Amino acid sequence: MMDWEPVYRVATLGFVVGIVFGGIANKTNFCTMGAVSDWVNIGSKDRLRAWVLAIGVAILATRFMDARGIIDVDQAIYATPNFGWLGHILGGLLFGIGMTLASGCGQRTLVRLGGGNLKSLVVVLLLGLTAYMTMRGLLALVRVNAIDVSNINLAASDIPNQGIDTLIGAVTGIENGSVITWIVAIVLGLGSIIYAFASKTFRTSFDNILAGLVIGLIIPAGWYITAVVGFDDFDPVRFESYTFVAPTGESLMYLLTFTGSTISFGVAAVFGVIFGSFLYVILTGKFRLETFNDRGDMLRHIFGGIAMGFGGVLALGCTIGQGVTGMSTLALGSLLTLVSIVFGSALTMKIEYYRLDDLSFFGALRQSLADMRLFPAGKH
Repeated sequence: MMDWEPVYRVATLGFVVGIVFGGIANKTNFCTMGAVSDWVNIGSKDRLRAWVLAIGVAILATRFMDARGIIDVDQAIYATPNFGWLGHILGGLLFGIGMTLASGCGQRTLVRLGGGNLKSLVVVLLLGLTAYMTMRGLLALVRVNAIDVSNINLAASDIPNQGIDTLIGAVTGIENGSVITWIVAIVLGLGSIIYAFASKTFRTSFDNILAGLVIGLIIPAGWYITAVVGFDDFDPVRFESYTFVAPTGESLMYLLTFTGSTISFGVAAVFGVIFGSFLYVILTGKFRLETFNDRGDMLRHIFGGIAMGFGGVLALGCTIGQGVTGMSTLALGSLLTLVSIVFGSALTMKIEYYRLDDLSFFGALRQSLADMRLFPAGKH
């Protein structure tokens, strides 16, 4: 493998690590939408803590690698000085809504597809198609002319990137950037880990701990693969780690144009996650085909896939791409997206709950916002 071009070495390792991701995510039932649902509907935060643990581990490991000069976090797409605040907020909200309707975020959809869920096949196709259209097709016109025009160029104010640490340094005037970076990394990273393990029920949950640790370490592994294994003086591989919206769209295009395309880290990662999940269910005898329950179920998943594809590209990532990978770079945009995804998902769940009581959409929306203390409480 060492004689291969960097792109093929990177793709191979991205696929192998993706297999681990898919297998672990299936075994532990790692699901961000499910985590938010547990929190909103039954008050359990254990699966949410697994996600938070992954964020904390990814932050500390990524920061360590950056400090040692192994990778350069500032080269990541999340750290750009082009701060797309509107895309992060709107895209995050749409992604949160979409993942709730589609019964899972991008990575969970790939995992479910590997397990034989045919509903997820429809979601993957629509998510990927919509994502690619938003990146390079018809919907790119909407993105460029309605969303990207609101972007703030931080470089115009002599701020090199949108890192939370960088912005704190710019506001306070503190020149020792490495000290601020480590303080922010410790507060967010170590704080996330402490929060996760503060729960007794979480500490006794092997699967949740396993999911948080492994997925948290997979993110810096992705950084290492693309930065070090993919290094080439003349044709370096794009610096990236695991994310599942844009790569799903690129995977569809790769399959359609195989003879004229070169596989990338992201495409290999998508295939790896599906295959890893498939291996797990085959080896454990849990493989089963699942289809839509009715017309309404199908429509929910169709809309969910479209919303995730469009929103994920606007936000530059998903619950993993921004929620863990992006957060590992300490980017403000990633934090905005993370909050927006959780809010969009939780709000959608509450609206659906109140709609069961035959409330109108706006009535359910008002009651849901009141529950979140964002609107005056009214009679129900």
